[in-house]
Amino acid sequence: MDVKVTGLVVIVTGAIIQSSYHHYSNFLGESFWTAPIVLIVIGSVIFVVACFGCCGAAKESPCMIITFSVFLGLVFLAEIGIGVAGYYKHEELSGVLEKGFNETLDNYSNSLPAQEAWNLVQSEMKCCGVNGPKDWEPIFKNDTVPKSCCHELPIGTNKCTRKHADPEGCFPKLSAFLGSKSLILAGIGVGLAAVQLVAVLLACCLYGSFRRQYETV
Repeated sequence: MDVKVTGLVVIVTGAIIQSSYHHYSNFLGESFWTAPIVLIVIGSVIFVVACFGCCGAAKESPCMIITFSVFLGLVFLAEIGIGVAGYYKHEELSGVLEKGFNETLDNYSNSLPAQEAWNLVQSEMKCCGVNGPKDWEPIFKNDTVPKSCCHELPIGTNKCTRKHADPEGCFPKLSAFLGSKSLILAGIGVGLAAVQLVAVLLACCLYGSFRRQYETV
């Protein structure tokens, strides 16, 4: 795989994962997933490094090729780090997400961001409450739940209650969704790191070839 192509894959992967979780940051915290942003930065660096390597190969410059190898080696280490980070974030996800759900639920009545976050997740995930509609009872003090819990109300009914709410809780649904994204992040990071390692080895071979040519001349 061309190094520039791997750079594009890294950027696209980071952008997709970032867009998938960012609007759920009220439940995760802004700092929980920095890896997607790092992926985008690394992908951009790979583009620059790849151009440097192409110039080195075209000019048959051992100095440029060995510099290319060093930078690519650093990128390799960074991608391994992202893969490891993705795995550990997956392990921590359940606890962080449950805490975020409980905190935003407690602040629901007094916090507009909490209300917007809950309406968003309940609408998109087709769920209600942390583990089910009953979680809203301490907030509304009756069987009423937010309208975002009800996706199909009988004709003539405007009030969303537990009877018509989605029975599934948002915690298991969002946890499974984001967990799959973190595992993809880990897999992509390790997989592309393997590709970069091959590129480093090929660049080193090319460096040795150019050195032998110069010594012969």
